[in-house]
Amino acid sequence: MVLAAVVDADAKVAEEAGATFGIPWFTSVQDCVAAVKLQAASVCVPTVHHAAAAELLLAAGVDVLVEKPIAGSLADADRILAAARQFGRIVQVGHLERFNPAVTAARSCLNRPMFFESHRLSVFTARSLDVDVVLDLMIHDLDIVLSLVDSPVREVRAVGLPVLSSKVDIANVRVEFENGCIANFTASRVSTERVRKLRFFQPHQYLSLDFARQDLLMIDVTGAAGMSDAQLAALASMTGADQHPSEGLSMRKIKVEAGEPLRLEIESFVRAIKERSTPIVSGKDGRRALALALEIHEAMAAHAKRAGI
Repeated sequence: MVLAAVVDADAKVAEEAGATFGIPWFTSVQDCVAAVKLQAASVCVPTVHHAAAAELLLAAGVDVLVEKPIAGSLADADRILAAARQFGRIVQVGHLERFNPAVTAARSCLNRPMFFESHRLSVFTARSLDVDVVLDLMIHDLDIVLSLVDSPVREVRAVGLPVLSSKVDIANVRVEFENGCIANFTASRVSTERVRKLRFFQPHQYLSLDFARQDLLMIDVTGAAGMSDAQLAALASMTGADQHPSEGLSMRKIKVEAGEPLRLEIESFVRAIKERSTPIVSGKDGRRALALALEIHEAMAAHAKRAGI
């Protein structure tokens, strides 16, 4: 594929990008699709404009990679999916962490996971303040856990607080699935450190995943004689990735093929275009993650009301 054009509502930004890459530049999607023959496009506009931009591109016969979240509302997400069906186009959603090699390795180790603990912490920046921390950071982990559990959500409990912006900057969420799996999520964009980790327990195994280091550690607890599943679950929630295993446990690193998630994401998108196949992160996947994020919003609002915040 060849970079064909750039679009930005700010003419100065569009012109600079065009000059940098030696390509035509435009200030509207309409002008771009009218002047340039496009096969695929990446939609990186503010979330509230995802549906409008994607619809125009899909109607023009262009396959789209829409940055996460797929949209700001389920109605807008449904507009994108409807346009994709109507015009026979591909929609991939930019849940970048799905392409992290450590996630790929963890997927190959799945055996009915029953407990997840996710932490995604970041220092404060002025980026992505059009959405809260759930749609900005936590949604990565919501998408991953939804894809790993593959069970309907039964219950959501959540608390969230604005700290340095007008929207929620730190949130803690507990999700229970119909199959009994529990997932705890913590996300903050006002932390003093950067943390991107996911830990999960499944029968007789505990796995710890570090997104930044692309590491996957497995603790095999099959040999822990006399321990019930409940005790093993408690052990998994207490054990840290850097601790030494107790007697009867074995620890090993799972082989992870190094790779740049952004490159892998784009390669996957291009492959789906060439094969006319469903992307690894489909539009339906993006809608599913958004639906859970919006349910979390409702749970946070209910908690704030009860607490008088």
